[in-house]
Amino acid sequence: MVGRRRHRPQGSGKGQEQVCRGPPHRALTQPAIYSSETSNEHLAQRRRVTLEQARRGTPVDRPVRVYADGIFDLFHSGHARALMQAKNLFPNCYLIVGVCSDKLTHKYKGFTVMTEEERYDALTHCRYVDEVVRDAPWTITPDFLEKHQIDFVTHDDIPYSSAGSEDVYKHIKEAGMFVPTQRTEGISTSDIITRIVRDYDVYARRNLQRGYTAKELNVSYINEKKYRLQNQVDRMKEKVKTVEERSKHFVNRVEEKSHDLILKWEEKSREFIGNFLQLFGPDGAWRQMFQEQSGRMLQALSPYQSPSTSPSTSPSVSPTRGRSLSRSPSPTSRWFSSSPKGGFFSNLSEGENNDK
Repeated sequence: MVGRRRHRPQGSGKGQEQVCRGPPHRALTQPAIYSSETSNEHLAQRRRVTLEQARRGTPVDRPVRVYADGIFDLFHSGHARALMQAKNLFPNCYLIVGVCSDKLTHKYKGFTVMTEEERYDALTHCRYVDEVVRDAPWTITPDFLEKHQIDFVTHDDIPYSSAGSEDVYKHIKEAGMFVPTQRTEGISTSDIITRIVRDYDVYARRNLQRGYTAKELNVSYINEKKYRLQNQVDRMKEKVKTVEERSKHFVNRVEEKSHDLILKWEEKSREFIGNFLQLFGPDGAWRQMFQEQSGRMLQALSPYQSPSTSPSTSPSVSPTRGRSLSRSPSPTSRWFSSSPKGGFFSNLSEGENNDK
């Protein structure tokens, strides 16, 4: 159940269990609380737990109070991972995060991008943080540890030289209260600022394009005109690039369509040539049909022959001449036949008979 945890106290026999009611859990919809002068008055004076006891687990109403401090400027994933490790150092852990003020940070480390109030607020919305200490000390003192009833301090194990000390956590390590966490490589506030400084012109042009004034960006009049001109050139380049991409896409589509048309044309051409050869080729249907028609015409034009007359004994008469003699009389014969009473030769023979 939420808010209840079964715990076997040290020195108890087997089977003996005690139900302890712990402090209410903070909902994820609520930010972490700020530490104040009276926030720790409810904490009774208690003996600090050892590292072995903390790792075994403590009663619900006695969480291990772990402290982590830092600047936390431009809060990023490296910060969040360090706090996640700190929160999961022990089974029952209450994580207190100290954030140094702008005054201390500007004195010992340098200028920050975010104000101290922005940095305080950012930490309260990290899911691993239970309590935030504002204006935390640069070097942890015994009075500070006693005031907040801190059991352990966590940070990466790299010596942190600052404020005239080779390692500000040296006395914490010697007291056996230091638990190291692993640093996330490749991400830090300094790296992020380096990116911005390196690409300053890009970000200045970006903010000008988004509506910020040159005064707000601390940009001179000449640089403002230069950045605006570069923005216009970039927009033109983007338009040209878009047109080129569209043209390339159109050309690719035309090439695909042309390829498809060529394939279809080749297919139709092969089909047409095959059909032409089937019809007009050496063994095509048109040749066979032509031969059949030629045979029929020759058979129709050949002379009629009597079955009793053999070709060897019959007189060799031209088909045309026989056909003209038997079927179509000559003009002379037609003239003789058309003459009255036998024509001229008939009259001549009659005169000769009369003379006799």
